[in-house]
Amino acid sequence: MRRIWKKHVQEVDLDNVYVWQWPVRITHWMTALSLWILSLTGLYMGYPFLIASGQASEHFLMGTAKLIHFYAAIAFTLSVLSRILWMFMGNWYSRWHRFIPVDRRRWWAMGKTLRYYLFGLRMPPGFVGHNPLAGLTYFFVFIAFLVQIATGLGMYAASAHVDSPFRAFGFLVPVVGGLATAHWIHHITMWLLWMFIVHHVYSAILMSQVEATGTVESIFSGHKFVPREDIVQPGYRLAHPEA
Repeated sequence: MRRIWKKHVQEVDLDNVYVWQWPVRITHWMTALSLWILSLTGLYMGYPFLIASGQASEHFLMGTAKLIHFYAAIAFTLSVLSRILWMFMGNWYSRWHRFIPVDRRRWWAMGKTLRYYLFGLRMPPGFVGHNPLAGLTYFFVFIAFLVQIATGLGMYAASAHVDSPFRAFGFLVPVVGGLATAHWIHHITMWLLWMFIVHHVYSAILMSQVEATGTVESIFSGHKFVPREDIVQPGYRLAHPEA
């Protein structure tokens, strides 16, 4: 399927490219949903804003919040680890080298992409999947995910039942300097992730409007409509140097 896209006042053909495979899309939405639930329940656990009258045993609000937080954390952990695994098993656009710039073209385009985000360019460099700056940002986001998982496991291990297998993660607390420090890191990282989420939604909508390649729609369908000159994956029918 093709359509015409105006780029730099020139009309070019667009090709329908399957970019985001189903594991990428599922883990994306599972991570997003679990982050919402974890943030809401985590804020309640830190600042109980719902107070019920009567005996606590009759309501169990905090216990329910902790239970939901626990199961959302399991979903979040499985989602993040699955996506990291897919960085080594997925297609060209989901692999680890789309997050860490290991070639000259992506390093070169990182500066131009930054200039575009700072309103110094009218059009960004063309990339089918993650552009170099976004990919590098996601690399640090995944580090933040792992920090949340590690500190969360450490804090849970401190209060887990003596026979719980999660007690094995108790060694993580001394690594970060104790429970208080683990709580602080966990809390600050949550707000850093929400700062990223705000920018992520904004930039996704911006790129979808400017490039008109179906960026937002692609996280549902997996497909994007991109100029042929931007398609540089191995094995593609066009003779183009790899990016």
